[in-house]
Amino acid sequence: MSELAVEKAEYGNWVSTKFVFVPGVLGLLFVGLAFLLPVLGVVAAVFLLCSLYFAYSRYVFSPRGGDIQARVQGLVLDRMTGWDGVGKILDIGCGNGPLTIQIAKRYPQSEATGIDYWGKAWEYSKGVCDRNAEIEGVGERIVFERASAASLPFDEGTFDVVVSNLVFHEVRDVTDKTELIKEALRAVRKGGWFVFQDLFLWRQVYGEVDDLLETIRSWGIEAVEFVDTSDSAFIPAVLKLPFMLGTVGILYGKK
Repeated sequence: MSELAVEKAEYGNWVSTKFVFVPGVLGLLFVGLAFLLPVLGVVAAVFLLCSLYFAYSRYVFSPRGGDIQARVQGLVLDRMTGWDGVGKILDIGCGNGPLTIQIAKRYPQSEATGIDYWGKAWEYSKGVCDRNAEIEGVGERIVFERASAASLPFDEGTFDVVVSNLVFHEVRDVTDKTELIKEALRAVRKGGWFVFQDLFLWRQVYGEVDDLLETIRSWGIEAVEFVDTSDSAFIPAVLKLPFMLGTVGILYGKK
């Protein structure tokens, strides 16, 4: 049996281990200090609760804990019904490539490109993406490139479909996140499709959804709809906090 036949793709976890260990270590530190100054016990409790919360989140995002991470990504796939599966697709902010690879597997007549900046803050890399695609048997139909969502290195209308999953709010070099949506749509050919999932219900970032939809329509987009995915039944209530999945939704449509 070949090495690839037994090797599994590694897609990482949206909750980094540092979110578990850093508050955990600080919590234990303050537990010790609380013996000298009891009021610090409150601080210790806060840090330990944060550590437990992120440990639970990391667990349920993982395949052995319910695979919520993959199921959230699947919500993007569910909104790609308008596309016939033939042509070029771009995945903006591909991470370790799970969505890009699943699209390539579902649509065997497609050619996919995944882009990511792969900054030091994330446990992702182009090398892992390439390896995952090879393991999953779609390496010949996927190209991964280092690029920024704020300035895509592609001509206007290059792709038949452009998708993105929980990326736009993370792009730090653009204050107005609607500019990222506009840049993503620039890469879609006229008559092509798009599916973007992000924290679109986070008013401090995106404003009111209706206003966002009107802005997108003003760019000459043929059709755009919004669906609130934060109320998906498979998402545990504890994950429906604003900074996790409590404000997530999908913008999708046709250019």
